[in-house]
Amino acid sequence: MTTSNSEVTLKHTPGHIKHDGHNLTGFIIFLCSESIIFLAFFAAYIVLKLTSPEWLPEGVNGLSIRMPLINTVVLVSSSFVAYLAERYLHKRNLWGFRTVWLLTMAMGSYFVYGQYVEWSELAFGLNSGVFGGTFYLLTGFHGLHVITGIALMALMLFRSFLPGNYEKGEAGVISVSLFWHFVDVIWIILFVLIYIWQ
Repeated sequence: MTTSNSEVTLKHTPGHIKHDGHNLTGFIIFLCSESIIFLAFFAAYIVLKLTSPEWLPEGVNGLSIRMPLINTVVLVSSSFVAYLAERYLHKRNLWGFRTVWLLTMAMGSYFVYGQYVEWSELAFGLNSGVFGGTFYLLTGFHGLHVITGIALMALMLFRSFLPGNYEKGEAGVISVSLFWHFVDVIWIILFVLIYIWQ
């Protein structure tokens, strides 16, 4: 099937997910394996919370929800912004893609900064009982994924300046966007487990 410069060819073969002829099945499997890791962490958190006689560290009555809520709104909104960037690239509007993609990176960076601010204001540390250890493990592991996503976005942004690069397909951007949406969904679950269910 042939398309104009403003369109993208989608190819599908049985048992495989393809975009512009690039197989995305391996990346989907990678996301599934990441999901299993996070699900194991979630299950451990729930079991520990339900079985620990003293859950919160001494002197801590609960977590402030203000900063995490702002971070959640910013991060979830960034998924919609990333999708808009995909649409610009799909239409071969590179400057539109770069601008909106950069905005997505900025929103992700704000999330990381917000998490740093929150950590610096907490009255407990990594060694503050079971809750302290699980809190920093879960939020830190997720934060590492956010930083990885920003780094991958920076790579995709750099590639957009290579002449004719995205005329060969958008598989890289699609993969990074899927990773970013995955990171956002994981954070929503974390937000509910850690901040809502206190």
